[in-house]
Amino acid sequence: MSNTITSTDFTFTNQTKVYKGKVRDVYTINDEYAVLIATDRISAFDVILPKGIPFKGQILTGIAAKFLRETQNIVPNWFIDSPHPNVAIGHFCEPFKVEMVIRGYLAGHAWREYNVGKRELCGVKLPDGLKQNDKLPTPIITPSTKAQDGEHDQDISKEQILAKGIVSKEDYEKLEKYTYALFQRGTEVAAKQGLILVDTKYEFGKKGDQIYLIDEIHTPDSSRYFYAEGYKERQAKGLPQKQLSKEFVREWLIENGFQGKEGQQIPEMSENFVDSVTMRYKELYEKITGENFEGYTVSTIKEDVERYLARVNEQFKP
Repeated sequence: MSNTITSTDFTFTNQTKVYKGKVRDVYTINDEYAVLIATDRISAFDVILPKGIPFKGQILTGIAAKFLRETQNIVPNWFIDSPHPNVAIGHFCEPFKVEMVIRGYLAGHAWREYNVGKRELCGVKLPDGLKQNDKLPTPIITPSTKAQDGEHDQDISKEQILAKGIVSKEDYEKLEKYTYALFQRGTEVAAKQGLILVDTKYEFGKKGDQIYLIDEIHTPDSSRYFYAEGYKERQAKGLPQKQLSKEFVREWLIENGFQGKEGQQIPEMSENFVDSVTMRYKELYEKITGENFEGYTVSTIKEDVERYLARVNEQFKP
């Protein structure tokens, strides 16, 4: 695990805030810019797992940067530059306190809820008779609240969001419009690569009166993909879908008795398991981007990141 970066502790000129998320460490400069360090931490069920995944941060940064550049004509986004494979720099935005989750298929959390008899998710009614991984009649938005430290994301309906004043009606309608358009673009790009974009989430923020798309987009941490080839045959036979996402990590945890509930212990992550996760992330990078993944394999990655950020510091000096 010598090539993993699981924590950072940087100090920038004019640094005003530091936030440590489940995966990213975010440094705010002058309350104007954000420096995001994508670590190799991996989380599931809102719990950070004990071992890092080699190259994961680089893969997330690379995919997110590509899609942020390619969707700027749909919605303005926070991204400015990526001076290092683990680093992205952009506009600091005040995030909305909801995540816009959009689903085109009945998978993951939605399936688990449906499978125990629920026919309404976040205020959206679902028809009877669906099977796991079936395509939904139309994509649905199922928002969730942003988890605070030690808490889990919670499903919430549009009506609840508006009633509680979490997001204004005007802004929420824009978030819906952007979410559908981004999902459509992601679906089209995935299809060209022989993939199905099953579900994903988008986060938005505001800088002044302008809404920006923030954080990552269409990565394996925020999205679920199926292979298009063989999808219909597997559904017809009731077989599991071949997928590229983080869902297999959740499934492995569930099989080993962990779902993030109180009193449960995280199972031991063997080297073979960690290697398999890395291979899945590399596979998705190459499949969704159509490019070979060239991992940055220095053993002193923390020091190397510091050198990059020291150069970046210069542009933030008054």
